[in-house]
Amino acid sequence: IADPVRLSLYHHRFMHLAEQMGEVLQRSARSVNIRERLDYSCALFDPAGQLIANAPHMPVHLGSMGESVRAVLNSAGGALAAGESWILNDPYRGGTHLPDITVVSACTDADGQLRALLASRAHHADVGGISPGSMPAGSRCIAEEGVLIPPTRIVEGGELDRIRLRQLFEAGDWPARDPDLNVGEVEAQLAANRRGAQLYLRLLDEHGGAEVQAYLAHVLDHTEGLLRSRLRQLHGGQVTLRNDQGAQVAVQVSIDAEQGEVTVDFNGSSAQLADNYNAPAAVVRAAVLYVLRCLLDHPVPLNEGFARPLTLRLPESSLLSPTPPAAVVAGNVETSQLITDALLLAFGVQAGSQGTMNNLSFGTAQWQYYETIAGGAGAGPGFAGCSGRQTHMTNSRITDAEVLERRFPLRLEHFGLRRGSGGRGRYAGGDGVIRRIRFLEGVSLSVLAGRRMTAPPGLAGGEAGQRGESRLQLPGAEPQTLAYAEQRLVPADSVVEIRTPGGGGYGDVG
Repeated sequence: IADPVRLSLYHHRFMHLAEQMGEVLQRSARSVNIRERLDYSCALFDPAGQLIANAPHMPVHLGSMGESVRAVLNSAGGALAAGESWILNDPYRGGTHLPDITVVSACTDADGQLRALLASRAHHADVGGISPGSMPAGSRCIAEEGVLIPPTRIVEGGELDRIRLRQLFEAGDWPARDPDLNVGEVEAQLAANRRGAQLYLRLLDEHGGAEVQAYLAHVLDHTEGLLRSRLRQLHGGQVTLRNDQGAQVAVQVSIDAEQGEVTVDFNGSSAQLADNYNAPAAVVRAAVLYVLRCLLDHPVPLNEGFARPLTLRLPESSLLSPTPPAAVVAGNVETSQLITDALLLAFGVQAGSQGTMNNLSFGTAQWQYYETIAGGAGAGPGFAGCSGRQTHMTNSRITDAEVLERRFPLRLEHFGLRRGSGGRGRYAGGDGVIRRIRFLEGVSLSVLAGRRMTAPPGLAGGEAGQRGESRLQLPGAEPQTLAYAEQRLVPADSVVEIRTPGGGGYGDVG
């Protein structure tokens, strides 16, 4: 039987471990994307690959990383040896999209026994593909999105094989544009994992292996019990949302109140697409687990206990479970947001949020940059939506103007709230933002977005939020509206302006 005080302490110790991993990763990395935008996640897993705790980093990473960890275990024969670390980014083995590189390391005791696994996932500035920044608007197969790395051992006996690591980023028809930067970022991830292992071994020394292992199980059991109790208070529902292409996410949420279990069935969703808005199954799982975590008003980190009362049904070869070599780069960042909105609407707890990450990437062969842009959050019963926030599956910062202009040849001309873009209601949806950038040299520009043709829906009589808009103004020309996904070579003095969607309102205006 778990002592409630010690259970709380272990919850926080495990989460603190992951937070410390993130601090090391941020300080050791070189790219703006990791150091400034904080586009990374760190987590602790048990030797079987079950998620024990994470830091509050990127939801789309955290709920899917376990699939990557288990893929590594399968490739390693069921366990990692002392001093081993593996790398992968395969979206069909637990990855999200190719820029998200996962590093998994063993934590072993003095006897060489595997005690835990540490994992870090970081969005690299570029991993190749047909456009700088590896977020191409026009990719039609996974190879066009960058290098695909299957589970590969890169550290053995504590020694990093730098030659092998570099070769991974130099492979394929469209290799990474700056493999030295990629190698440096992986070294930062390895440093983060080492910090996690140090802290876990310290925990074992302080409290003994038997107690720590027991509380690994207690943490998952406690979370499972909390979620089952919460599910008994809720009702399911059925929702269908369409993206800008007309493809649909259809979800039926059914709750067994007696058992405290939930079935999330996506049958009826669109077939696999020819474009890159397909969401790997691991991304769908991450979205579902994120929503279940949001339903629980207790300070526990996301862990495998949330998955125990869940039955997830996905149609094969569909938008939500594509088969190789389907392109997936936008599924991670766009379709995941649509899934999240659909689930929260089905539970009746929140109107649609901006429903997109407004992905903007640009660069040249020499430099690359990528960002996601905040928007309006949906309102709900008793609360208004937040304005100018990253919503749901992303949790990254926006790069400070001073850093952005110092590191890259551009000027940030405007960044502020898009007043009045949130949907009206008894509780109003949050406002989006307007972000305008002028390029001081020619660049390859890619915009991957959503909610340009469809609006974030309201709930319980609330009005929809305003749709987003992407604009491009070439030198000496009038501004033109870009499609939801578009890639261009633009000359110096071009201006891109992103107007992000507002959130949906909740309740009748009157």
